[in-house]
Amino acid sequence: MIPRIPRSLIPVGIAALLAGLAVPAQAEAAESTGHRLPAGTRFYVEPDSDATQQVLRDLTDHDPASALAMAKLATWPQAHWFSEGTPDQVEEQTRTLVRRAARTGTVPVLVSYNIPGRDCSQYSSGGAQSDAAYQAWIAALARGVGRSKAVIILEPDALANLPRDCSPTTDPTGALTAGRIADLRYAIDALEKQPNTTVYLDAGNSHWQSVGAMTQRLIDAGAERTQGFSLNVSNFFATDLSDHYGTWVSNCLWYATKGPESARGHADRCAGQYYSPAAPNDGKPGNSVDADDPATWHWTDQWFQQTVGTPPANELTHFVVDTSRNGKGAWKPPAGKYTGDPQIWCNPPGRGIGDRPTADTGTPLVDAYLWIKTVGQSDGQCNRSVPGATADPEYGTVDPPAGTWWPEQARTLVGNATPALTFNWR
Repeated sequence: MIPRIPRSLIPVGIAALLAGLAVPAQAEAAESTGHRLPAGTRFYVEPDSDATQQVLRDLTDHDPASALAMAKLATWPQAHWFSEGTPDQVEEQTRTLVRRAARTGTVPVLVSYNIPGRDCSQYSSGGAQSDAAYQAWIAALARGVGRSKAVIILEPDALANLPRDCSPTTDPTGALTAGRIADLRYAIDALEKQPNTTVYLDAGNSHWQSVGAMTQRLIDAGAERTQGFSLNVSNFFATDLSDHYGTWVSNCLWYATKGPESARGHADRCAGQYYSPAAPNDGKPGNSVDADDPATWHWTDQWFQQTVGTPPANELTHFVVDTSRNGKGAWKPPAGKYTGDPQIWCNPPGRGIGDRPTADTGTPLVDAYLWIKTVGQSDGQCNRSVPGATADPEYGTVDPPAGTWWPEQARTLVGNATPALTFNWR
């Protein structure tokens, strides 16, 4: 692991420049409107980020081009992940973060990522050792936030990848999945008790659970007590796909909970990205819904228009989208290159940063585009399912462990940013 450079060793001029670019001193705090995220919200920028540290290394290594790219990256807000530690530690760390943000008049984005059985024991495995331990940990995080303003992304992948989804033998009785749902409901209650938190329960991405399946999981976990849900966390699917999918989920939530009496409790009836009753489904090209071909998604739009209609705007659930790495969309490996799962979600090559973080999205129901996954951190040691391989065939080396800063990937993401990355002068 690359050692961090103590802030006391950062040259005063560089530190002042980065701090000035990252967090304007006269920023005004956004007015609170309860648990809803105001459109003018400005998000907190960490002045001592991985990117800031990389600027200093690049300058030491006489690499001005990389230093400039990392300096631009360092001025943009990214989420802060809480994924371990004791309750006392997470409470103190959270309190420190929200107080720093409050002093700059900005709102921090926190990610709670400590659910038991996290990631089905794969690359990002870990989490609390028990449901009781998790609930004590999340209660401490909530105490740390207190009355401060904060956006909280609640447990990425926890609903899209329930214990029962991991393998046929992981949760044969259903007890682990029931515990997962109970943990999320507890977390929502604990966090929503704080007066200025805006909570988004994670809902996977546009190419994972179907609209109906994800809607039911959100209902089971108590999403109606949150501001909404998050999409595309740590993934690469294009923003418009997430916007489209999220709008369907929002409408399905209304349909299955507030819609016609005959529809209530029937999220499973909602059309989605894999199937729509409105499509002919006769086997002819374009006559069925294909998740990888958005040109066919009009069949699902048609079902919602015909069956759900136009729900009251103030009764629809909002959501946020992670755009930290989706500027080039999802990676499609060359046909036939891999015989197994190519792991398109894991450190795909040639990707780029997407839409800039903002609460002014201009898109109905989308509260914010956020950089939730830390730009430049590895997804894990991918091998593209090549038997016996430890190296990643796309890079010819062993990828860094999940969550490790990877300068080469950060440079690629910045270089391929769409639109091109500039300094965040605001």
